Amino acid sequence: MIDYSCSYSRGVLYRLLLLMIVASLLLILGAQQINQLYFENQITSTGLIINGSILGLFLLGMMKITITLFEYQTEEKALCSFAKAMNEGNHQPIEDLDPRRIINKRYGLIRSMSKRNIVIDHSALASILVANESTRISFPKFIHNILILSGVFGTIVSLSISLVGASNLLASADAFSNMGVVIHGMSTALSTTITAIVSYVIFGYFYLRLTDVQTRLLSRVEEVTTLYLIPHYSVTGDSVLTQVGGLIRTLQKVALTMQHSQKEHAEAGKALGEVAQTIKEQIVPMGESIQGIKSLLHEGFRLPEQSASAPVDEPK
Repeated sequence: MIDYSCSYSRGVLYRLLLLMIVASLLLILGAQQINQLYFENQITSTGLIINGSILGLFLLGMMKITITLFEYQTEEKALCSFAKAMNEGNHQPIEDLDPRRIINKRYGLIRSMSKRNIVIDHSALASILVANESTRISFPKFIHNILILSGVFGTIVSLSISLVGASNLLASADAFSNMGVVIHGMSTALSTTITAIVSYVIFGYFYLRLTDVQTRLLSRVEEVTTLYLIPHYSVTGDSVLTQVGGLIRTLQKVALTMQHSQKEHAEAGKALGEVAQTIKEQIVPMGESIQGIKSLLHEGFRLPEQSASAPVDEPK
């Protein structure tokens, strides 16, 4: 049976909103530590550039995930509306739906194939839909793959800065400035690693939620297609056999109903015969009683006797 709930993607959006609130609170509470780690005593701008790049990729990916979740929420509402209309027997289930919706396109495609007498291959339709929808999350997938690599890149660059500082420390007498470069490189490596790991964990979780939303939506589209569209528009040997089997089952139910009705009619006729016999048995004594009353009236009022030619009333 079709699940008419349309709030799966909405639940992921609520989690995303909760994450934004928690992240804002953490940034406010840990502002001093973040300032010391990322901004204070920065000899070069390497850390700011790498961390800014990682954060920029993270925010772009999260923005794309949010937009896609809103799009899938609209798709879920359209699918629920279509399934309810089909379940209620509505002959125009796409009347109020946006033509850009997935279920609207699937409905139009199947109707077009049916009118042109093309065999409807459900597996091919499902594969085409999966291929089309996979392009919608290609950018988040790209961000998910390179986000952790950007942290590795930042760590390598930062360690290179530390090695340069250590080399200068051994070759130069200015130990203080060169030691600062070494410490700065190690600090940048730590900050870029932390940024990349935190961003990767958060982004990876919501990327998985996005793929779950997409998988659930596509599975429900195929479920609606299987339950409502294929049986109505697809004409194959199997579908004909299924329809014939349904007709035979319906005829069997009708035959059983007729047998029950015939049995009830026979019982009703038998009961009616018994009632008629009972009425007949009650009428005969009543006729005799009426004849006796007539005789008493003749005798009581001294009425003349009836002639022989006069008809004699007999009880029926």
